[in-house]
Amino acid sequence: MVWMMWDAETSFVGRAAELDRIAAAMAGSRLVTLGGAGGVGKTRLAQRAVALAAAAGGGGPEVAWADLSPLRDGHLLASTVADALGLSDHTARLPADAVCAWIGDRSTLLVLDSCEHLPAECRDLAGDLLTACPNLRILATSREPLRVRGETVVEIEPFASVEEAVALFADRAAAAGSPLVDDSDRQLAVSLCEQLERLPLALELAAGQLRSMSLPDLCAGPYRAVDLPRAPTRRWPPRHAALRTTIGWSHELCTPQERLLWARLSYLPAHFDDELAGQLAGGAPLSPGSVGWTLVSLCDKSVVVRKDGTYRMLDAVREYGRMWLAELDGERELAHRHAQYVLAQTRRAHREWFGPAQRSWYRRIGFLHSDIRLAADHLLAADPAAALEMIGNVTFFWVCSGYLYEARRYLETATVPAARDRDATWVQGLWSLGLTLTLQGEQAAAHETAAACRRAATEGLDAEGLGRAAYLDGLLHLLEGRPLAAVNGVETTTPGATATRRGQLTAPAVLCRLVHVFGLTGSGRLDQARQEALELRDLCAALDEHWTRSYAEHQLALIAFLSGQPHDSVRHARAALDAKQHIGDAFGIAMVMDLLAIALADAGEEPAAAYAFGGAARFWETVGHPQRGTPEMAALRGECEDRLVRRMGLQRYGRTFRRAVLSDARSLVTWGAYGGPVPEE
Repeated sequence: MVWMMWDAETSFVGRAAELDRIAAAMAGSRLVTLGGAGGVGKTRLAQRAVALAAAAGGGGPEVAWADLSPLRDGHLLASTVADALGLSDHTARLPADAVCAWIGDRSTLLVLDSCEHLPAECRDLAGDLLTACPNLRILATSREPLRVRGETVVEIEPFASVEEAVALFADRAAAAGSPLVDDSDRQLAVSLCEQLERLPLALELAAGQLRSMSLPDLCAGPYRAVDLPRAPTRRWPPRHAALRTTIGWSHELCTPQERLLWARLSYLPAHFDDELAGQLAGGAPLSPGSVGWTLVSLCDKSVVVRKDGTYRMLDAVREYGRMWLAELDGERELAHRHAQYVLAQTRRAHREWFGPAQRSWYRRIGFLHSDIRLAADHLLAADPAAALEMIGNVTFFWVCSGYLYEARRYLETATVPAARDRDATWVQGLWSLGLTLTLQGEQAAAHETAAACRRAATEGLDAEGLGRAAYLDGLLHLLEGRPLAAVNGVETTTPGATATRRGQLTAPAVLCRLVHVFGLTGSGRLDQARQEALELRDLCAALDEHWTRSYAEHQLALIAFLSGQPHDSVRHARAALDAKQHIGDAFGIAMVMDLLAIALADAGEEPAAAYAFGGAARFWETVGHPQRGTPEMAALRGECEDRLVRRMGLQRYGRTFRRAVLSDARSLVTWGAYGGPVPEE
């Protein structure tokens, strides 16, 4: 299970009483909601409460953190939760059903952070999860209760004492290079904290101003109310007055360039980097070169939080910026600029998928996940063909990351309006849709889509499209136990579909060659399969490519096992897992783990084999399938497990197997790739 959150750089100050109340509530209720005004510190308190519970030990629940703030609507809420849980579902189930099945009776703590903009959707999902999963607990943060039966609401207020407020302000002032040095400074700080109603975010924003002004000047400033723009997109209740005043005051103290950058950056849904900021915000009157130093200035003012080369706005600050962006009537232009940048990024990723940039593109596409969603939503309304191209460009990346449901949803929505052009973009969209259907186990629909893809590629004289269609047909044949059909299909594909480009194989050609290797192995032509797999593996290694190499190593492991060379099989399987570490791919990892277990058993390493089988089961559960893969593996797997149980005894095998099932995914893949002792209880 994965716990993903964007940790704050700053230290945690005070709040002992609130933490005690949260701990007591969590001990007595399965759903605890931290409520309160924006900027009161709900997320930081949730982080701290979870960290303290983990530090206490005692075999507590697994923790998953779902940050909901990037979501603009609720249609991907369950997918976001699935991602937080580390679930890479490869079935046709709805994500909510997959999440319920995945959690099951596990002892799990799910944090739903920032629920206030999706109250109905969060209410429904939380209710369904708590009903279906008896050992699940949910900790939510929201400006309003979820109103689910059994919910305990812990209302978070500003600091209860001025001493705690001053302690926070003093800590942030010191970080800004202006520590409180004497009683006079402390008295000014006390007065300021009271004026700002001891609200944590207001104090942090005020302290950020100390980088450019003195404490006496600061204390003279925020009392004059600075209102929000008219017709705000979200109503700010009266108790938000201190935050509203402080954010407005911070805004007023910004230069015109800083204000404009603030508004433009508020369009972004989640974290961002210098490149994304420059591409989005670098339009007149802001030059691309001025964005960088203006962004630094916003960080100095605590308007933007910086960590490890990436940036993020806190929710209340982003919300304020969006209100000003609406006043400037600039959102439409920004949406277009943002979508065009993201589309260009996905084009490069697609073009450079097979090659030395592959690993960095997997990281980049993962970093841009929320931006791709936002851009696709915009393009579905403005330019469905561009939306289809964008999702088609990232489908192979998203498959490895477990976003099959998202990919299919976008592809199905965009395919119909884009069909009138029937160009290469449409062919790629059909291929991408067929791939998601195949991996979700919907073979009949996948065959229909593959046939449509082939027809469209033939009509359009699209050689690369024909290669992709051949790969899709071959993959279906392999999964359905027809390796000879897969071989024949690739061999009879038009030569243009597998041609080289600038002296290198195209991605469709590589995929077809991989299908050919799988088909040769499955039909018993092991010598030819080994030779082709070695050539493909070496080609990929020379290019520092990982996806195709991992599957070539998988086939070499299977060929070695079938040839009676279990130690070579173990070596190749570990090499495959080493390549998988760089790109993810839970489905492929499950296949390789099964093969590693079989090879280890044949090599006489029984505890390691049992542990590898447990690891495989862990990943098969992650993808939602009971041990899929090519059909010939099923008999090998069953025979090997039976032999292990006889040799080790059912209890010993079961204990070792369960240790792997309960391990985290990263540790399992690392162990699989590099070996070492089997972890003990």
